[in-house]
Amino acid sequence: MGDSRPVYQRIADDLRQRIDEGSLAVGDRIPSRSELKRTYAASDQTVDRAVRVLKAAGYAEGQFGRGVFVTDRAPLGSLLRSTGAVDSPFAARITARNTALTWEASSSETHAPEPIAERLGIGPGEPVLCTQYEYLANRHPVQLATSWEPLTITEGTDVAHPERGPYARRGVRGRLAAIGVRVVRARELVGSRPATTPEAEALGCAAGSCVTVVERTHFDGDDRAVETSDIVVRADRWRLEYDIPFIIG
Repeated sequence: MGDSRPVYQRIADDLRQRIDEGSLAVGDRIPSRSELKRTYAASDQTVDRAVRVLKAAGYAEGQFGRGVFVTDRAPLGSLLRSTGAVDSPFAARITARNTALTWEASSSETHAPEPIAERLGIGPGEPVLCTQYEYLANRHPVQLATSWEPLTITEGTDVAHPERGPYARRGVRGRLAAIGVRVVRARELVGSRPATTPEAEALGCAAGSCVTVVERTHFDGDDRAVETSDIVVRADRWRLEYDIPFIIG
């Protein structure tokens, strides 16, 4: 029986298989449009659609004036989601050795949009401090995060800015403990979605590529949300690593 797949899908699947098997290695040039047209008896539009599918899946990228090349899809590392790591500003295990991990951040006071207000249990438009993070491995962005904290909790204190003051860079629990707020738990929701254009530009992928998003919210002993954040990483380069302790008793 003949192959019932559309021709563009068959081309994309065949190229993916060649990349997975190693006959097309990282950095190799994908066969040209004319070569693919001849091999599959396909039109320009069909071949172009197949290559777009390959790019969207993270298997290839175009280089202006040179062609389309196989991309490196090996995992960069893991995001550690253990009890201690969840509170860390950059909880990651990088696959490559001798990797310098740093981050940059900027904070500004703003008004909570409705979805963030709902996560924090406050009214829409209430004042929050929004901090945007860019995490770097050997100076290349690998993780983005945006954090929101209600100013009713931190305003006028030594911990109002996560990256400034005597308690800078101590994580949510460490900072808030300094003003008597005891953070007792965090909740995470993990999902995926297409990357926005700014996210794709920062993370080095195509707009619309799949990213993993971790929505994390910290709560105090009264079950009040004291911080919420979104962590964004490339789904094709990062894995989530969970350490789940069991209570034996």
